[in-house]
Amino acid sequence: MSKVFGIGFHKTGTKTLGRALEILGYKVCGPRQDLLETIKQKNYKTVFKVAKDYDAFQDNPWPILYKTLDKKYPGSKFILTLRNKNSWIKSVVNHFGNKDREMRNWIYGIGYPLGNEELYVEVYRKHIADVKEYFKNRPDDLLVIDVTSGDGWEKLCNFLEKEIPRKAFPHVNKGMDSGMSKFFRMLNKRLS
Repeated sequence: MSKVFGIGFHKTGTKTLGRALEILGYKVCGPRQDLLETIKQKNYKTVFKVAKDYDAFQDNPWPILYKTLDKKYPGSKFILTLRNKNSWIKSVVNHFGNKDREMRNWIYGIGYPLGNEELYVEVYRKHIADVKEYFKNRPDDLLVIDVTSGDGWEKLCNFLEKEIPRKAFPHVNKGMDSGMSKFFRMLNKRLS
């Protein structure tokens, strides 16, 4: 089984993709913030050691490493999860708010999205464009999917040459109650 790398940014359906891949029989590796320091040093030995134990990958740092992973694992499949930029940035701000994170600092140059929405959207759009450009002559290696717009089993299973499961396509974290939205609801309660 060739490896499958989810290379969409957070809040684009990465956990949904991970759950769908698990249902299809893949052993999925999720976010690995602990790999950041070695990645910054371009020391990928630890990354490859982690990757050895899994068939599929989603969330950070995998999207940023797609070129390195493509070279290391020829024949792999890459899935770019995405969504409308306006709903994406709204979800990112609602989820992360002003919480600083070293991984986001590395990706965007600033670790928190609140007040930095334009920068985040610019980096998001550039990532999508770069991925599409990189794979433009290899359509069999890249699937672009938007699970927030109804893409699901048919598109995913056709790409991976898997049989469509007899269960509903998962939707993980849909409307998740976290981050700033939770904060604003609590604040509203106290003020009323």
